Amino acid sequence: MDYNKLALELHAKYKGKITTKLRDDSALDKEKLSAYYTPGVAEVSRVIAADPSQLATYTWTNNLVAVISDGSAVLGLGDIGPRASMPVMEGKALLFKRFAGIDSVPIVLDVHTPDEIVATVKAIAPSFGAINLEDIAAPQCFEIEERLKAECDIPVFHDDQHGTAIVVLAGLINAARVTGKTLADCKVVIIGAGAAGTAITKLLSLYGIHKIVAVDSKGIVGSARTDLNDEKQALLGYVDASQSGSLDDAITGADIFIGVSKPELLTAAIVGKMADQPIIFALANPTPEIMPDVARAAGAAVIATGRSDFPNQVNNAIAFPGIFRGALDHGVKQITDQHKLAAAEAIASLIDQPTADTIIPSVFDERLVPAVSAVIV
Repeated sequence: MDYNKLALELHAKYKGKITTKLRDDSALDKEKLSAYYTPGVAEVSRVIAADPSQLATYTWTNNLVAVISDGSAVLGLGDIGPRASMPVMEGKALLFKRFAGIDSVPIVLDVHTPDEIVATVKAIAPSFGAINLEDIAAPQCFEIEERLKAECDIPVFHDDQHGTAIVVLAGLINAARVTGKTLADCKVVIIGAGAAGTAITKLLSLYGIHKIVAVDSKGIVGSARTDLNDEKQALLGYVDASQSGSLDDAITGADIFIGVSKPELLTAAIVGKMADQPIIFALANPTPEIMPDVARAAGAAVIATGRSDFPNQVNNAIAFPGIFRGALDHGVKQITDQHKLAAAEAIASLIDQPTADTIIPSVFDERLVPAVSAVIV
Protein backbone atom coordinates (compact mmCIF):
# COMPACT_ATOMS: atom_id res chain seq x y z
CA MET A 1 0.00 0.00 0.00
CA ASP A 2 1.34 3.42 -0.99
CA TYR A 3 0.23 5.40 2.07
CA ASN A 4 1.69 8.64 0.73
CA LYS A 5 -0.53 8.45 -2.35
CA LEU A 6 -3.56 7.38 -0.31
CA ALA A 7 -3.02 10.23 2.17
CA LEU A 8 -3.01 12.82 -0.61
CA GLU A 9 -6.12 11.31 -2.20
CA LEU A 10 -8.13 11.18 1.05
CA HIS A 11 -7.12 14.64 2.22
CA ALA A 12 -8.04 16.13 -1.16
CA LYS A 13 -11.33 14.23 -1.38
CA TYR A 14 -12.58 15.36 2.04
CA LYS A 15 -10.77 18.73 2.17
CA GLY A 16 -9.22 17.81 5.50
CA LYS A 17 -10.36 15.51 8.29
CA ILE A 18 -12.64 17.36 10.70
CA THR A 19 -15.73 19.54 10.83
CA THR A 20 -18.25 20.72 13.41
CA LYS A 21 -21.89 19.78 13.91
CA LEU A 22 -24.75 20.86 16.15
CA ARG A 23 -25.16 19.07 19.46
CA ASP A 24 -28.90 19.64 19.28
CA ASP A 25 -29.59 18.27 15.81
CA SER A 26 -33.37 18.42 16.09
CA ALA A 27 -35.33 20.93 14.03
CA LEU A 28 -34.39 24.56 14.71
CA ASP A 29 -37.70 26.39 15.07
CA LYS A 30 -38.38 30.01 16.00
CA GLU A 31 -38.70 29.17 19.71
CA LYS A 32 -35.37 27.37 19.89
CA LEU A 33 -33.65 30.07 17.86
CA SER A 34 -34.82 32.64 20.38
CA ALA A 35 -33.40 30.51 23.20
CA TYR A 36 -30.09 29.57 21.58
CA TYR A 37 -29.49 33.07 20.27
CA THR A 38 -31.15 36.38 20.97
CA PRO A 39 -32.87 37.15 23.29
CA GLY A 40 -32.46 33.99 25.41
CA VAL A 41 -28.70 33.56 25.13
CA ALA A 42 -28.15 36.80 27.07
CA GLU A 43 -29.35 35.06 30.23
CA VAL A 44 -26.75 32.32 29.80
CA SER A 45 -24.07 34.97 29.41
CA ARG A 46 -25.29 36.73 32.55
CA VAL A 47 -25.05 33.48 34.53
CA ILE A 48 -21.49 32.83 33.35
CA ALA A 49 -20.46 36.44 34.02
CA ALA A 50 -21.69 36.06 37.60
CA ASP A 51 -20.05 32.63 38.02
CA PRO A 52 -17.30 31.78 35.47
CA SER A 53 -17.25 28.17 36.69
CA GLN A 54 -20.56 27.73 34.85
CA LEU A 55 -18.81 28.05 31.48
CA ALA A 56 -18.48 24.28 31.12
CA THR A 57 -22.12 23.77 32.13
CA TYR A 58 -23.54 25.95 29.38
CA THR A 59 -20.96 25.75 26.54
CA TRP A 60 -18.97 23.15 24.63
CA THR A 61 -15.82 23.86 26.65
CA ASN A 62 -16.78 20.81 28.76
CA ASN A 63 -15.57 18.65 25.88
CA LEU A 64 -13.22 20.89 23.92
CA VAL A 65 -9.43 20.71 23.52
CA ALA A 66 -7.15 23.08 21.61
CA VAL A 67 -4.45 21.23 19.67
CA ILE A 68 -1.69 23.82 19.35
CA SER A 69 1.60 23.82 17.43
CA ASP A 70 4.04 26.29 15.94
CA GLY A 71 5.23 23.70 13.42
CA SER A 72 8.78 23.70 14.72
CA ALA A 73 9.20 19.93 15.34
CA VAL A 74 6.66 18.03 13.26
CA LEU A 75 6.95 14.22 13.20
CA GLY A 76 10.30 13.38 11.61
CA LEU A 77 10.06 16.41 9.31
CA GLY A 78 11.44 18.99 11.71
CA ASP A 79 10.74 22.71 11.45
CA ILE A 80 8.29 22.82 8.52
CA GLY A 81 6.29 25.79 9.74
CA PRO A 82 2.74 26.26 10.99
CA ARG A 83 0.87 25.79 7.72
CA ALA A 84 2.51 22.48 6.88
CA SER A 85 1.80 21.27 10.41
CA MET A 86 -1.97 21.70 10.03
CA PRO A 87 -2.60 18.20 8.53
CA VAL A 88 -0.90 16.67 11.58
CA MET A 89 -2.92 18.81 14.00
CA GLU A 90 -6.11 17.81 12.17
CA GLY A 91 -4.99 14.20 12.53
CA LYS A 92 -4.68 14.68 16.29
CA ALA A 93 -8.20 16.10 16.33
CA LEU A 94 -9.41 13.03 14.46
CA LEU A 95 -7.88 10.78 17.13
CA PHE A 96 -9.45 12.78 19.95
CA LYS A 97 -12.88 12.35 18.39
CA ARG A 98 -12.52 8.73 17.28
CA PHE A 99 -11.10 7.32 20.49
CA ALA A 100 -12.52 9.56 23.25
CA GLY A 101 -15.44 11.46 21.73
CA ILE A 102 -13.62 14.74 22.45
CA ASP A 103 -14.11 17.79 20.23
CA SER A 104 -10.90 19.62 19.39
CA VAL A 105 -9.73 22.54 17.31
CA PRO A 106 -6.33 22.49 15.57
CA ILE A 107 -4.55 25.83 15.94
CA VAL A 108 -1.23 26.61 14.29
CA LEU A 109 0.74 29.61 15.48
CA ASP A 110 3.02 31.77 13.35
CA VAL A 111 5.00 32.79 16.43
CA HIS A 112 7.87 30.81 17.89
CA THR A 113 9.42 32.29 21.03
CA PRO A 114 8.23 31.08 24.44
CA ASP A 115 6.96 34.57 25.32
CA GLU A 116 4.90 34.81 22.11
CA ILE A 117 3.47 31.29 22.33
CA VAL A 118 2.61 31.58 26.03
CA ALA A 119 0.91 34.95 25.51
CA THR A 120 -1.11 33.64 22.55
CA VAL A 121 -2.25 30.46 24.25
CA LYS A 122 -3.19 32.30 27.43
CA ALA A 123 -5.24 34.74 25.37
CA ILE A 124 -7.33 32.00 23.77
CA ALA A 125 -7.45 29.59 26.74
CA PRO A 126 -10.91 30.76 27.94
CA SER A 127 -12.37 29.23 24.77
CA PHE A 128 -11.28 25.71 25.72
CA GLY A 129 -11.49 23.04 28.40
CA ALA A 130 -7.89 21.87 27.95
CA ILE A 131 -4.74 22.52 25.91
CA ASN A 132 -2.77 19.89 23.99
CA LEU A 133 0.64 21.21 22.93
CA GLU A 134 2.04 19.43 19.90
CA ASP A 135 5.21 19.37 17.81
CA ILE A 136 6.97 22.31 19.48
CA ALA A 137 10.74 22.01 19.42
CA ALA A 138 12.92 21.44 22.46
CA PRO A 139 14.15 23.15 24.53
CA GLN A 140 11.45 25.84 24.12
CA CYS A 141 8.70 23.26 24.67
CA PHE A 142 9.77 22.71 28.29
CA GLU A 143 9.51 26.36 29.27
CA ILE A 144 6.27 26.85 27.32
CA GLU A 145 4.51 23.96 28.99
CA GLU A 146 5.67 24.81 32.51
CA ARG A 147 4.65 28.45 32.19
CA LEU A 148 1.24 27.60 30.75
CA LYS A 149 0.60 25.02 33.47
CA ALA A 150 1.35 27.69 36.08
CA GLU A 151 -0.63 30.46 34.42
CA CYS A 152 -3.72 28.69 33.02
CA ASP A 153 -6.64 27.29 35.00
CA ILE A 154 -7.22 24.39 32.60
CA PRO A 155 -5.07 21.29 31.94
CA VAL A 156 -2.04 21.79 29.68
CA PHE A 157 -0.32 18.67 28.33
CA HIS A 158 2.58 18.40 25.87
CA ASP A 159 1.85 15.04 24.32
CA ASP A 160 5.19 14.63 22.57
CA GLN A 161 6.76 14.53 26.02
CA HIS A 162 4.31 12.88 28.32
CA GLY A 163 2.19 10.72 26.04
CA THR A 164 5.34 9.04 24.79
CA ALA A 165 6.72 8.59 28.30
CA ILE A 166 3.49 7.06 29.62
CA VAL A 167 3.27 4.47 26.84
CA VAL A 168 6.99 3.63 27.14
CA LEU A 169 6.62 2.99 30.87
CA ALA A 170 3.52 0.86 30.29
CA GLY A 171 5.43 -1.20 27.74
CA LEU A 172 8.44 -1.59 30.02
CA ILE A 173 6.27 -2.81 32.89
CA ASN A 174 5.10 -5.69 30.72
CA ALA A 175 8.46 -6.24 29.00
CA ALA A 176 9.93 -6.82 32.46
CA ARG A 177 7.23 -9.40 33.14
CA VAL A 178 8.15 -11.21 29.90
CA THR A 179 11.88 -11.27 30.63
CA GLY A 180 11.68 -11.79 34.38
CA LYS A 181 13.59 -8.57 35.03
CA THR A 182 12.93 -6.20 37.94
CA LEU A 183 12.74 -2.69 36.54
CA ALA A 184 14.26 -1.11 39.64
CA ASP A 185 17.39 -3.23 39.08
CA CYS A 186 17.67 -2.58 35.34
CA LYS A 187 20.26 -0.41 33.66
CA VAL A 188 18.46 1.76 31.12
CA VAL A 189 20.11 3.63 28.26
CA ILE A 190 18.07 6.43 26.67
CA ILE A 191 19.43 7.95 23.49
CA GLY A 192 17.92 11.28 22.57
CA ALA A 193 17.67 14.04 25.17
CA GLY A 194 14.98 16.14 23.52
CA ALA A 195 11.33 16.44 24.50
CA ALA A 196 10.46 12.75 24.51
CA GLY A 197 13.79 11.52 25.90
CA THR A 198 13.71 13.98 28.77
CA ALA A 199 10.13 13.10 29.71
CA ILE A 200 10.84 9.37 29.54
CA THR A 201 13.89 9.77 31.76
CA LYS A 202 11.98 11.71 34.39
CA LEU A 203 8.98 9.36 34.43
CA LEU A 204 11.13 6.23 34.71
CA SER A 205 13.04 7.84 37.58
CA LEU A 206 9.78 8.68 39.34
CA TYR A 207 8.72 5.06 38.89
CA GLY A 208 11.81 3.95 40.79
CA ILE A 209 14.29 3.20 38.02
CA HIS A 210 17.54 4.93 38.91
CA LYS A 211 20.22 3.23 36.80
CA ILE A 212 19.56 5.50 33.82
CA VAL A 213 22.19 6.70 31.36
CA ALA A 214 21.15 9.44 28.92
CA VAL A 215 22.98 9.91 25.64
CA ASP A 216 22.75 12.79 23.17
CA SER A 217 24.54 13.47 19.89
CA LYS A 218 27.77 14.26 21.75
CA GLY A 219 27.79 11.25 24.06
CA ILE A 220 26.72 10.44 27.61
CA VAL A 221 24.98 13.28 29.45
CA GLY A 222 27.06 13.47 32.62
CA SER A 223 28.45 15.93 35.11
CA ALA A 224 31.82 15.99 33.33
CA ARG A 225 30.24 17.66 30.31
CA THR A 226 30.76 21.42 30.02
CA ASP A 227 28.41 21.96 27.07
CA LEU A 228 25.06 21.15 28.66
CA ASN A 229 22.19 23.62 28.35
CA ASP A 230 19.88 24.35 31.28
CA GLU A 231 17.49 21.50 30.44
CA LYS A 232 20.27 18.92 30.25
CA GLN A 233 21.82 20.25 33.45
CA ALA A 234 18.44 19.64 35.11
CA LEU A 235 18.38 16.15 33.60
CA LEU A 236 21.48 15.24 35.61
CA GLY A 237 19.23 14.90 38.65
CA TYR A 238 17.45 11.93 37.06
CA VAL A 239 20.37 9.98 35.55
CA ASP A 240 23.66 8.44 36.59
CA ALA A 241 25.60 11.67 36.15
CA SER A 242 28.93 10.02 36.98
CA GLN A 243 29.02 8.29 33.58
CA SER A 244 30.94 9.56 30.57
CA GLY A 245 31.79 8.32 27.10
CA SER A 246 29.89 7.25 24.00
CA LEU A 247 26.78 5.22 23.27
CA ASP A 248 29.03 2.19 22.99
CA ASP A 249 30.26 2.80 26.54
CA ALA A 250 26.77 3.46 27.86
CA ILE A 251 25.13 0.37 26.46
CA THR A 252 27.62 -2.18 27.75
CA GLY A 253 25.72 -4.34 30.23
CA ALA A 254 22.47 -2.43 29.77
CA ASP A 255 19.17 -4.26 30.22
CA ILE A 256 17.04 -1.74 28.33
CA PHE A 257 17.66 0.51 25.32
CA ILE A 258 15.22 3.30 24.54
CA GLY A 259 15.83 5.27 21.36
CA VAL A 260 14.09 8.52 20.52
CA SER A 261 16.81 9.71 18.21
CA LYS A 262 17.64 8.87 14.60
CA PRO A 263 17.44 5.91 12.21
CA GLU A 264 19.82 2.95 12.18
CA LEU A 265 21.91 4.16 15.09
CA LEU A 266 22.01 0.80 16.84
CA THR A 267 23.89 -2.14 15.33
CA ALA A 268 23.75 -5.84 16.05
CA ALA A 269 27.25 -5.61 17.48
CA ILE A 270 26.17 -2.97 19.99
CA VAL A 271 23.11 -5.04 20.98
CA GLY A 272 25.50 -7.91 21.64
CA LYS A 273 27.12 -5.84 24.41
CA MET A 274 23.88 -5.59 26.37
CA ALA A 275 22.88 -7.83 29.27
CA ASP A 276 21.02 -11.10 28.74
CA GLN A 277 17.41 -10.83 27.55
CA PRO A 278 17.82 -7.22 26.40
CA ILE A 279 14.74 -5.04 25.89
CA ILE A 280 14.89 -2.64 22.95
CA PHE A 281 12.47 0.23 22.32
CA ALA A 282 13.65 1.70 19.01
CA LEU A 283 11.20 4.56 18.54
CA ALA A 284 12.65 6.77 15.79
CA ASN A 285 10.06 7.24 13.04
CA PRO A 286 9.56 6.15 10.36
CA THR A 287 12.85 4.22 10.45
CA PRO A 288 13.83 3.00 13.93
CA GLU A 289 17.30 2.99 15.45
CA ILE A 290 17.44 -0.72 14.59
CA MET A 291 15.00 -2.82 12.58
CA PRO A 292 13.21 -5.48 14.66
CA ASP A 293 14.53 -8.43 12.63
CA VAL A 294 18.12 -7.25 13.12
CA ALA A 295 17.55 -6.67 16.85
CA ARG A 296 15.94 -10.08 17.29
CA ALA A 297 18.77 -11.84 15.45
CA ALA A 298 21.21 -10.04 17.77
CA GLY A 299 19.46 -11.47 20.82
CA ALA A 300 16.81 -8.93 21.80
CA ALA A 301 14.08 -10.53 23.90
CA VAL A 302 11.44 -7.80 23.49
CA ILE A 303 11.32 -5.15 20.78
CA ALA A 304 9.03 -2.14 20.42
CA THR A 305 8.96 0.54 17.73
CA GLY A 306 6.86 3.53 16.79
CA ARG A 307 5.59 1.76 13.66
CA SER A 308 2.21 0.13 13.16
CA ASP A 309 3.57 -2.66 10.93
CA PHE A 310 5.52 -4.33 13.75
CA PRO A 311 4.36 -5.67 17.13
CA ASN A 312 4.40 -3.41 20.19
CA GLN A 313 3.77 -0.01 18.65
CA VAL A 314 4.52 2.80 21.10
CA ASN A 315 1.75 5.15 19.99
CA ASN A 316 0.77 8.26 21.94
CA ALA A 317 -2.85 7.61 20.99
CA ILE A 318 -2.79 4.78 23.53
CA ALA A 319 -2.55 7.39 26.30
CA PHE A 320 -3.68 10.90 25.45
CA PRO A 321 -7.39 10.30 24.63
CA GLY A 322 -7.96 8.75 28.05
CA ILE A 323 -5.83 11.38 29.78
CA PHE A 324 -7.93 14.22 28.39
CA ARG A 325 -11.21 12.32 28.77
CA GLY A 326 -10.49 11.90 32.47
CA ALA A 327 -9.33 15.49 32.92
CA LEU A 328 -12.45 16.92 31.28
CA ASP A 329 -14.88 14.56 33.00
CA HIS A 330 -13.39 14.93 36.48
CA GLY A 331 -12.63 18.65 36.47
CA VAL A 332 -8.88 18.12 36.78
CA LYS A 333 -6.98 21.41 36.55
CA GLN A 334 -3.46 19.98 36.17
CA ILE A 335 -2.20 16.64 34.89
CA THR A 336 0.40 15.61 37.46
CA ASP A 337 3.25 13.12 37.58
CA GLN A 338 1.04 10.85 39.67
CA HIS A 339 -1.58 10.91 36.93
CA LYS A 340 1.07 9.87 34.40
CA LEU A 341 2.30 6.98 36.55
CA ALA A 342 -1.26 5.82 37.19
CA ALA A 343 -2.06 6.00 33.48
CA ALA A 344 0.98 3.87 32.61
CA GLU A 345 -0.01 1.24 35.14
CA ALA A 346 -3.62 1.25 33.89
CA ILE A 347 -2.44 0.72 30.31
CA ALA A 348 -0.06 -2.08 31.31
CA SER A 349 -2.79 -3.83 33.31
CA LEU A 350 -4.88 -4.35 30.18
CA ILE A 351 -2.41 -7.03 28.99
CA ASP A 352 -3.23 -10.02 31.19
CA GLN A 353 -0.51 -12.31 29.87
CA PRO A 354 2.20 -10.32 28.11
CA THR A 355 4.38 -11.97 25.50
CA ALA A 356 7.37 -10.73 23.53
CA ASP A 357 4.99 -9.55 20.81
CA THR A 358 2.21 -8.25 23.07
CA ILE A 359 3.29 -5.83 25.78
CA ILE A 360 1.13 -2.83 24.79
CA PRO A 361 -2.59 -2.79 23.98
CA SER A 362 -3.78 -1.68 20.56
CA VAL A 363 -5.05 1.86 20.11
CA PHE A 364 -8.32 0.20 19.03
CA ASP A 365 -8.74 -1.58 22.38
CA GLU A 366 -12.08 -0.23 23.62
CA ARG A 367 -10.99 -0.69 27.24
CA LEU A 368 -8.20 1.89 26.94
CA VAL A 369 -9.99 5.21 27.32
CA PRO A 370 -12.22 4.06 30.21
CA ALA A 371 -9.24 2.51 32.03
CA VAL A 372 -7.01 5.58 31.66
CA SER A 373 -9.70 8.19 32.25
CA ALA A 374 -10.69 6.46 35.50
CA VAL A 375 -7.31 7.26 37.08
CA ILE A 376 -7.19 10.94 36.03
CA VAL A 377 -9.01 12.27 39.08
